[in-house]
Amino acid sequence: MVRLLIQLALRNRFVILLLSGGLFIFGLYSIRENPIDAIPDLSENQVIVFTEWMGRSPQVMEDQVTYPLVSNLQGIPKIKNIRGTSMFGMSFVYVIFEDNVDIYWARTRVLERLNYAQRLLPQGITPTLGPDGTGVGHIYWYHLDAPRMDLGEQRALQDWYIKFALQTVPGVAEIASFGGFEKQYQLVVDPVKLQYYNISLMDVMTQVRANNNDVGGRKFEMADMAYIIRGLGYIKSKEDVENIALRNYNGIPVRVKDIGSVQMGGDLRLGIFDANGQGEVVGGIVVMRYGENADKVITAVKAKMVEVEKGLPEGVTFKTSYDRSILIKEAIESVKGTLIEEMITVSIVVIIFLFHWRSAAIILIQLPISVAVGFILLQAFGISSNIMSLTGIALAIGVVVDDGIVMVENSYRHMSEAQAVKSNSSDKA
Repeated sequence: MVRLLIQLALRNRFVILLLSGGLFIFGLYSIRENPIDAIPDLSENQVIVFTEWMGRSPQVMEDQVTYPLVSNLQGIPKIKNIRGTSMFGMSFVYVIFEDNVDIYWARTRVLERLNYAQRLLPQGITPTLGPDGTGVGHIYWYHLDAPRMDLGEQRALQDWYIKFALQTVPGVAEIASFGGFEKQYQLVVDPVKLQYYNISLMDVMTQVRANNNDVGGRKFEMADMAYIIRGLGYIKSKEDVENIALRNYNGIPVRVKDIGSVQMGGDLRLGIFDANGQGEVVGGIVVMRYGENADKVITAVKAKMVEVEKGLPEGVTFKTSYDRSILIKEAIESVKGTLIEEMITVSIVVIIFLFHWRSAAIILIQLPISVAVGFILLQAFGISSNIMSLTGIALAIGVVVDDGIVMVENSYRHMSEAQAVKSNSSDKA
């Protein structure tokens, strides 16, 4: 069978060359289109459901949030497992699907069930889906270098300007902010005054929330002019909070400042982000969307950051905390270096021992075509170009070189023997 294939290839050399050229061109296309990442994605095909209910104990979260969600989500098709985790004020439900299920189909099915499960949860509690990323989706970390700004101002700049700009980059699922303080108005209540005025803490919360809102109005005409009347009620300063009326006490309004004090502070923090022991910083984590090319996404994010940096306050710049593209480039350069080294080595070996340059050319042509075919198979099976797959290709190059040397040497020996037999026959004649 092998002999027939060899004879067929020798009789159709032009067709074989065309096929080899086509494989090489298709391989170059596969190299360009194949997703490139440093770390292989071995995470499970899962959808995360996150629910927040601040101030509640883990047991309350388990009984009133996690358990109803887990029991309601079990009927979704193609589910392997459901895991639930409850902690202080937060609930996480991990819906794990089969490996061949499309992630966006799975998210749609979970979202349909959540519309019904909403009725089983306490009033005002809304579960949300996590980002459509993977366990290795954290591809780029950055922080701000802003020596003239405090941590609260940096966090506000990150949350209300930088985050929204970077989320528009194609392939980015989420920009997760870290570090700094989230500014908030904090009301320190005097319990004695609450008891004196017969006001509950829930009444204070309700009135403050109700007064932080604009109200509608109407239009009227006067002197051939149309006017729109509306109420402006959004809180813009501490004084606005202090002057909110809670109730009437003997015909006199009781305001927030009468039962406590208002101050500007930061929200509760679960940790800090320190930059190499030089102090706390504020920044963001770029989460890549499922199935995207990590190298392209990082390149696009860096280009967007150059544009965003032009709108930052004077003296504020971006600093890189973690960049996966460095690992990606090192893996690619390793394969390139191995390929070039093997091609040079095998050329020298073949030329020295056989003194036949065409034999060396055969191996030099064989190596890039073999690598190209490897990338075609990676693209066909949906495997990204990562450290593991590229290392496998680098190791396979050595095997291809060994096989090529053996085949070339064997072919050269047979040709030499055939040439010798032909010369002896001509001498006898």
